[in-house]
Amino acid sequence: MKKITHAVIPVAGFGTRMLPLSKSVPKELLPLGNRPAIHYVVEEAIAAGIKHIVLVGHAQKSAIENYFDINAELDNQLRHKGKDELADSLNWLPKDVTVSMIRQGKALGLGHAVLAARPIIGEHDFAVLLPDVVLDPFTTDMSADNLAFMLDAFATDGHSQILVDQVADEDVHKYGIARLDEKLSDTNDTNDINEEININASFKVAGFVEKPNLADAPSNLAVVGRYVFSNHIFDYLANTEASVGGEIQLTDAIDALISEYGVHVTTMRGDSYDAGDMRSYMQAFIYFAKQQLADDE
Repeated sequence: MKKITHAVIPVAGFGTRMLPLSKSVPKELLPLGNRPAIHYVVEEAIAAGIKHIVLVGHAQKSAIENYFDINAELDNQLRHKGKDELADSLNWLPKDVTVSMIRQGKALGLGHAVLAARPIIGEHDFAVLLPDVVLDPFTTDMSADNLAFMLDAFATDGHSQILVDQVADEDVHKYGIARLDEKLSDTNDTNDINEEININASFKVAGFVEKPNLADAPSNLAVVGRYVFSNHIFDYLANTEASVGGEIQLTDAIDALISEYGVHVTTMRGDSYDAGDMRSYMQAFIYFAKQQLADDE
């Protein structure tokens, strides 16, 4: 199968968990060390081979689009002052990478946000990266691990992929939890899965349980925020009725995709940070800043 080169990043949310920081600055532009959080997410996508990134935004999120555009006036001023290296660092997107933005229009949930990208994605298969989730770029190879691995797996067998990671028992109720297929391949069983945490490995999934109690959780593998989808997901999203909170749930469309085409989960390598949660964001900021300061020494 042809390798995926398109990705969707939903950025329309107001980021209420990050108030007051996100009152006037989009949460995606809040810094992790010396770069905005979304910078790392886009770098991850590009390293994995993505060439066209679609930001699904909101009228008040134009600053995100501006971040990935060229500020000609600033560029000219920096070069006039002989700061060519600094100017070059601001225009860091590769020439063969395109960033587009389309508005979601109505706040109808993650599923609706992904569907809003359809006019640009067209008939292509695509990845989805949630910008709240930032994967550690210092301990993994973004050109081979996690999203890159998922794209290669999709190109090999055509199964949509969802990234998962092991979480502590006390945190199971916070996440969508994978229910693994009972008929795993001969080379893998439940013990293998437990042993293969922190490396990329792909397994069939039977479905997901949203924020279960620990006693009802089918596993401790939580959805991380990286997806690789067959284009078929758009048809399911278009026919998915609004449910909880009047929103179109991505998980409902995933369940439909599983039932007809099958979906795999990929265990994550390395660590991730929730940049949309204040406590986790502050921890991530300190970690990223320390890594960058160490590199400067």
